[in-house]
Amino acid sequence: MSAAPLPPLPPLPPLPRSDWAYFFDIDGTLIDFADTPSSVQVSDEVRRLLERLYQCASGAVALMSGRTIAEVDRLFPAVQIPVAGQHGVERRNAAGVYSRHAAPTERVEQARRRLTAAIADKPGLLLEDKGVSLALHYRRVPELADFAQRTMQEVLPQLAGQYSLQLGKSVVEMKPAGKDKGLAVREFLEEPPFAGRVPVFVGDDDTDEYGFHVVNQLGGHSIKVGAGATAARWRLPDVEAVRQWLRSI
Repeated sequence: MSAAPLPPLPPLPPLPRSDWAYFFDIDGTLIDFADTPSSVQVSDEVRRLLERLYQCASGAVALMSGRTIAEVDRLFPAVQIPVAGQHGVERRNAAGVYSRHAAPTERVEQARRRLTAAIADKPGLLLEDKGVSLALHYRRVPELADFAQRTMQEVLPQLAGQYSLQLGKSVVEMKPAGKDKGLAVREFLEEPPFAGRVPVFVGDDDTDEYGFHVVNQLGGHSIKVGAGATAARWRLPDVEAVRQWLRSI
């Protein structure tokens, strides 16, 4: 009896070029996940690879993260790379100009207090206050995923329709509605040094699918890291494969 044929391997992306515009998710793409957002490790090699790409691409490299910009700068302190933080709620462009689509409000503070009380007896859950958004992490207690999502859903109406929920890997986030990484990509591509270049988006999470869709519409290269259904046209198997891809430039 012959063995069933193996499914085709997902296509590997083309090698990076200096005339492209690059957009990278961080956690799960450039660096491995950790139990908490503050405990991740960024190797010297990853920093060097990113800085080299930044130089080769004449600065057309941006980091696209659910983290705040302040947190991204803590992880990558040597070069002030353009960045979209909190899934595009805040942004720093290549000229260093900072912009934000929303500001902290009393309603967000009330939601934070309610969530803090709701998880007080649930050790292992971590509520991250990002100022204009709130993230509930359950990586250390995956059995509480349903509880975390249900709790956030119950608090969401308190924000009067101005916020939406975003599911990620072991996290559920409450963020300003209508803001995502795809919108941030479009904003960067309207400005130098990104304008006129072929866009490339590399990410691993559902939050990155917004970026993939925009890049696909613009004829660029969307690259999914890891397993799972995706709109991306290319795939790299893991974080180490991303590093290997970057070493080729």
